[in-house]
Amino acid sequence: MKKRLIAAAALAMLSVQVMAQESPWLVRARAVHLGSANTDTTGLGLNINNKDIPEVDISYFISPNVAAELILTVPQKHTLKTGTGAVVGTLKHLPPTLTLQYHFTGVSGFKPYVGAGVNFTQFSGVELGTYSVGKTSTGGALQLGVDFPIDKKWSFNIDVKKVYIGTTVYASGVAAGQFKVDPLLVGAGLGYRF
Repeated sequence: MKKRLIAAAALAMLSVQVMAQESPWLVRARAVHLGSANTDTTGLGLNINNKDIPEVDISYFISPNVAAELILTVPQKHTLKTGTGAVVGTLKHLPPTLTLQYHFTGVSGFKPYVGAGVNFTQFSGVELGTYSVGKTSTGGALQLGVDFPIDKKWSFNIDVKKVYIGTTVYASGVAAGQFKVDPLLVGAGLGYRF
């Protein structure tokens, strides 16, 4: 009986050591298609171009089911047009986003998750002639994704996000209405668990 207790204690200690060695950090790199909703109240029918962008995210697992994820990219340059196709100018936006995710466990072969959070967007490089836009935007973010494990460290990821981004448009310094980009981001890439 004493030997069994010692063996059980040793096994428990080994399990704790193995769990302690598994890092809570996960990094992913994705190729993402940004499709903008393009709605505005200015009457101009403003819209920006859709594009493919790089994305990197860093996740920290608070528990096996709960993770916080910081989503990053580089400033994205867009052409702003009216509904008639006339070019108004260009602008850049940088939308870092932080989400809190719930990862479903016990599913064989893949690991789905859902997330919700907030983005803080900064507009820069604004060249719109007689028009201008507000410099920042804060909005919500919703996320749905799935990881397909390749091995203990690597995984293939598919991720869909709806990010709410909007700003005030000014014509010669006077507020003309709101322009909402509100993009749908559909991405795929690889993840690495440290």
